[in-house]
Amino acid sequence: MKDMEKINISRKVVEGLPVSGREAVYWDRELSGFGVRVYPTGSRMYLVQTRSKGKSRRITIGRHGLVSVDQARIEAARVIATIKAGGNPVPFKHGNGTLQEDMGPTVAEVAERFMREHVQVRCGSATEVKYRHLLDRHILPALGTLRLGEIGREQVASLQYRLHETPHAANQVVTLLSHLYRTAEGWGITTEGGNPCRFVRKYPEPGRERFLSEEEFQNLGRALDELEAEGKLCPTAVAAFHLLMLTGCRRNEILTLRWEDVDFEAGEIRLKDAKTGPRPVALSPSAISILKFLRGDARPDNPWVIASRRGTTRLAGLSRYWGPVRERAGLKDVRIHDLRHSFASRALALGESLPMIGKLLGHRKMQTTARYAHLAQDSVKEAAERVAESLRADLAGGSG
Repeated sequence: MKDMEKINISRKVVEGLPVSGREAVYWDRELSGFGVRVYPTGSRMYLVQTRSKGKSRRITIGRHGLVSVDQARIEAARVIATIKAGGNPVPFKHGNGTLQEDMGPTVAEVAERFMREHVQVRCGSATEVKYRHLLDRHILPALGTLRLGEIGREQVASLQYRLHETPHAANQVVTLLSHLYRTAEGWGITTEGGNPCRFVRKYPEPGRERFLSEEEFQNLGRALDELEAEGKLCPTAVAAFHLLMLTGCRRNEILTLRWEDVDFEAGEIRLKDAKTGPRPVALSPSAISILKFLRGDARPDNPWVIASRRGTTRLAGLSRYWGPVRERAGLKDVRIHDLRHSFASRALALGESLPMIGKLLGHRKMQTTARYAHLAQDSVKEAAERVAESLRADLAGGSG
């Protein structure tokens, strides 16, 4: 029962508890598991929470005013004893009502609060868009009207199976739903340990990383030049692709870049709303040259670096341009995000360490960069082979 205040529950204390814009639960210092929930409407409900056989259960006892504090405390002690003995406490009745299992709010209600109070406050805009899409497209249609306590592992597994042909999306849905339950637990609006996603195994995903070779980069550069010369690709889209390749930035980090974020003197761009938080990105001379070219053509009243064709706002996206580019370059299996992976692989090939790669890409956790460890090992093997072959040549020459 973490993150919840403990009080000495009495009639005077309960009636004096503050009312806020969201629900709050207060637990009794004397009887562990006995508590009172205060609703935004001002009503107060007694409840009890305890564990049995590794599962947490929460039972609503009754409303303050209909049930006295003493009645609620006696009932709570009896419920706790019954649950720990393996019995079902719900059939027990008192004079002013009937006990009922507290199933908590609906998934839709928690999802809206989750987006408003957690995602919009703690996450970047790209994450907010992704979460909203997963909720609206998959989670809410399937589970939105159910209460948190009504959802078991079987419902989560069923939802996951519906998406089994797209394992990455299926895993994202389970991860988001699990995150929603953990956040709700922290708010005290669902039972501890009641996350139905805990034992749902995620689907194996095929390797998604694709690294461009030197020849493929050459083909890509040539395709960009040709399509621009033919008028099939606007100059700002070409510049955006080049900046993605030369900086290792994420697509939205380039698309939402403003001129106020570019520091030509320091040779860097400052991303204010990156996925892992604000960070600077060092610019190579080639990247600076591209930005200066864009600056020269930019309208003074447009704050966006990657401007639209008319130059009045920013380019909305790159997907529509990427199809013709990769087809011309013969890279039909390459995604835009693979340009970022390829930036990392080229850095490793040039001898940069994994921690440095993490800094270049703006990774917050080393585990994220660890996906490139196999590339680092390949570089080590190649270096070992070069050294060994050099020594072998010397040894062969000495024996002659």
